[in-house]
Amino acid sequence: MDLHTLEATDSWAWPEGAGEYLIKVLRDASSRPEEALLAAELAGDFVVASDAMAHTLTQVLADGRRPLPLRQAAAASLGPMLEAASDALADEYGYDEEDNFISAAAIEAVQDRLQALYATADTPEALRRSVLEASVRDPREWHVAAVRAAYDHPAEAALVSAMFCMGYVRGFDSEILAGLEHDNEDVRYHAVVAAGNAALDEAWGQVVTLATEEAGDKTLRLAAIDALASIRPEETYEVLHDLLDHDDEDIAEAAREALVLAAAIDLEQEEAEALQLDDPGLELEDDPPAMLDPADDGVPPTRLNGHHRS
Repeated sequence: MDLHTLEATDSWAWPEGAGEYLIKVLRDASSRPEEALLAAELAGDFVVASDAMAHTLTQVLADGRRPLPLRQAAAASLGPMLEAASDALADEYGYDEEDNFISAAAIEAVQDRLQALYATADTPEALRRSVLEASVRDPREWHVAAVRAAYDHPAEAALVSAMFCMGYVRGFDSEILAGLEHDNEDVRYHAVVAAGNAALDEAWGQVVTLATEEAGDKTLRLAAIDALASIRPEETYEVLHDLLDHDDEDIAEAAREALVLAAAIDLEQEEAEALQLDDPGLELEDDPPAMLDPADDGVPPTRLNGHHRS
């Protein structure tokens, strides 16, 4: 088995034992830095998620003798693993012990280690941001203060991290709205994503403008198209239907996926409202519906790691 062969192969076609191989490379102190870094990046793939992988990535992340880029890559791969596992465990009908999700015990162990690393004074600031970005994928109470501290930090890199985290930690609506107007495109990108995740109705007008602006940044535009479905699913078709035949295939595909998502959310809301009519005492949750995976259409899963816009 070879790292570069794995990198060049769709993960669903990886051979049996790929996870164990990546763990071996990560644990081997004699692995070349570039090999360990690639292994850490590949380790974030859904198909190799396991308790052993989660613990290995945490060990690499916490090891002060390892290069900083490697430790950050380990954090980047842990984040989506935590999110997928916690989402699955929260779904009493969707969790299957045969799936490659890490266990509840492993989630707690990883989260305890991440919180300790974040709180340690000698943790490098860049790594602290990576740790926070990974940890918020499974939000905890301590994250609110940590995200606030990042937002108030004078460094712009900390602001980018804070805005990313606001996509997962609630209670920052005004900050997200301010982020939509920021000069830094990375801040604006994560503000758009956060607005969608929070179903932030006040952001609707700004996100519509970003989604329909032909001269704007394409990556930002794609994020805005996706966010519309969660903010006002019932109005999304009116905004996006003209984009279904867009000359840019990426934009057309994003519009199609957003409309599918909007329809699913709208149907879920209608069913919930109908249920409340049958039982007036039923209290519906105010939290927005969970974001669906656009790839959840029978297509094999792709790599989950990576936090910032490219």
